[in-house]
Amino acid sequence: MNFLYLLLILVPVALLSRYLGGPPLLTFTASAVGIVPLAALLGRATEELAARAGHRLGGLLNSTLGNAAELIISFFAIRAGLLDLVLASITGSILGNLLLVMGFSLLVGGARHGVQRFNRSQAGLNSTMLILAVIAMGIPSIFGHVIEATNHEAVESLSLGVAGMMILVYGLSQFYAFRQKDETIAEKQGHKVISWSVRRSLIVLLLSTAFVAWLSEVLVGTVEPILAQLGWTEFFVGIVIIPLVGNAAEHLVAVQVAAKDQMDLSLGISVGSGLQVALFVAPMLVFLSLAMGQPLTLVFNQFELVALMAACVIAALVALDGESNWMEGAQLLVVYAILALAFFFLPVG
Repeated sequence: MNFLYLLLILVPVALLSRYLGGPPLLTFTASAVGIVPLAALLGRATEELAARAGHRLGGLLNSTLGNAAELIISFFAIRAGLLDLVLASITGSILGNLLLVMGFSLLVGGARHGVQRFNRSQAGLNSTMLILAVIAMGIPSIFGHVIEATNHEAVESLSLGVAGMMILVYGLSQFYAFRQKDETIAEKQGHKVISWSVRRSLIVLLLSTAFVAWLSEVLVGTVEPILAQLGWTEFFVGIVIIPLVGNAAEHLVAVQVAAKDQMDLSLGISVGSGLQVALFVAPMLVFLSLAMGQPLTLVFNQFELVALMAACVIAALVALDGESNWMEGAQLLVVYAILALAFFFLPVG
């Protein structure tokens, strides 16, 4: 992943373009791509600290900071009042993890190793959690449209209640995972080489977080001019572009470990990240938005709900037998491409 760090040159390019009045397209592109290596550095620093903290505390640290870049981008989008963009980015992140990342992982791993096997029990549990997450996100969406007609505040209260229960379920799932004997701990720890000191890890963590925040503010500030210039919708940018920017480094890791025939770890990254977005990031943004005076409700449109349900169902079917091959990966990628194409032409702004 060292080649990603070459993209750090785009960080000053984005900042100079922003503050010297450069073209919005250059500012948007440079800031979007510049966030990718910063997110990689943030993830590397987190892994170094997690490796020193032990399995339980390290797992909690990874879970908490795993989607930090996406949380930061969403924070500035909420502050700018781009609530539809935030909801779309939540949907896009889940779709990206379940279809794009898992698809590439199965395709690359299967092409290299043939039929690959993984822990069927853990995959089944994750599939159940995904279905639960979509149900939890769907309830405010379905009921909210009816409730909204008579009482808007009730929709906000419903979203807050559901968000609280989603965080509770996510916390219970982490507690359950920590209490179970992980058969792949030895394998995972065997690939963790501590090469950074605690001081260096903390410095990189703080600096990368600060620059991600800075570039996120720049990125969000150019969204509206870019929409006008390119003719894209806010919905498409949230569904496809923002999730790719925030999770690119993590996505690459999932594909790399699949190429090494470590499918349990690869699926843990892709499906685990999707679960984290649905059950932790999304509800946290609901509470965060309330504190910022820009209430975000978990009311998704019917297109998002259909796409999420389809992604969860096909991901569950792939995990059903505990085996995967390159053809299943190709199928997931085709579904993602079809959805991305549909969202591109969907006139939802």
